[in-house]
Amino acid sequence: MKYVVLVCFFLTSYLVTAQKTAIVCKNLIDGTGKVVPNAVIVVEGERIVSVGGKETIPNGAKVIDLGSFTILPGMIDMHLHPLNDGGDDYQIYHLKKTSADKALQGLKYVQALLMNGWTSIRVPGDLDVGYAHFAIRDAINKGMFDGPRIFGAGHWISVTGGGGDINFLSYEQDGVKVDGLIVDGPEEMRKAVRNEIKYGSDWIKLLVTGAFMTAGDNPNNVHFSKEELEVAVEEARKRDVPVMAHAHSAEGIKMSIRAGARTIEHGSFIDDEGIQLFLKNDAYLIPTLSVGKWFLDYHENSQALTKAVAITKKYRGQVEAMLSKAIKAGVKVGVGTDMLGGDPLYGATEFSELVRLGMTPMQAIMAGTKVNAEALGKSKDLGTIEAGKYADLIAVQGDPIKDITELKRVKFVMKGGKVVKER
Repeated sequence: MKYVVLVCFFLTSYLVTAQKTAIVCKNLIDGTGKVVPNAVIVVEGERIVSVGGKETIPNGAKVIDLGSFTILPGMIDMHLHPLNDGGDDYQIYHLKKTSADKALQGLKYVQALLMNGWTSIRVPGDLDVGYAHFAIRDAINKGMFDGPRIFGAGHWISVTGGGGDINFLSYEQDGVKVDGLIVDGPEEMRKAVRNEIKYGSDWIKLLVTGAFMTAGDNPNNVHFSKEELEVAVEEARKRDVPVMAHAHSAEGIKMSIRAGARTIEHGSFIDDEGIQLFLKNDAYLIPTLSVGKWFLDYHENSQALTKAVAITKKYRGQVEAMLSKAIKAGVKVGVGTDMLGGDPLYGATEFSELVRLGMTPMQAIMAGTKVNAEALGKSKDLGTIEAGKYADLIAVQGDPIKDITELKRVKFVMKGGKVVKER
């Protein structure tokens, strides 16, 4: 009798794991640039088995009929800080909250992101002296909670007095911990990179130039030396970890690409030489347009963001003109919002901004799916709807090729073959 029970158990387990799901829709935007009408995606376990027509529905498969909906790959945000609460003064927020507080806040936020179609995110360091976002990542990976796939860096690495330092306190308060890592010189850089990887970073984040939002630094200044940049990339490559470089100034962008950074964050003051370096070195630009619009839409009169608002207003036309030029030249541009918590719907603004600056809606969709998966080094698993890849799927009611704002109204979400938001 014991053996019969065991056989039945294993047979039942096999039947459960062998269960296939067929998802039917009016249109499929597969992430490669194609629109497939009347498509069927067959999913088994976490992955896509096939993409075809209704004749591909297996016998006995569970059918999810999405009717007139359009299915797309799950969206990927390459630059997102989930530990904030959406407020304007992130440097003060860092000083007020514990790592545990931030983990709870961040978990709630990334779950809301998943429900709005963001199935993967990359965190470029966050507002924590610890690694709260990695605790969130690990809990999701263990199946304790539903949430997006999370990649990224534990902290940003900056110089003394740079964009990652706290520059508004007196010298008497020198013992206050910053939410980044402060390094000066190649050997301190080497140690910082090694520590970041030790504690779970699968990316290294460098603040190569000053920033828009932090006090006491200038985004047009380059902060790291050539030697410091080269050491960072060298150490990261030894462990197969890519580097992302926060770089606003033209020179900072070019130094970062020459040193071997895989992605350039912001890239505000890119010039013609920088555009050519992107093309020659297979680097990616993550322009983070949403955050500048967010400044002006919600925080134009914020005291904490006075600097950021002023710089955004002064240079917005110049920044957008050069980004349009980079898009036209064929620079690989990905979607990254730079949002600090807040409204989980706002990030989809990035697609609309990219369309406004010259991308077609299809190009913008690919920037937030296929291109970002390639930048992550995860194109075998993510970014397009093809057999063998993770079943990370979203659906909208309208046609985002006609109206890109449909991506703000995601009605269905599947991550890794599990439906987390039903129509």
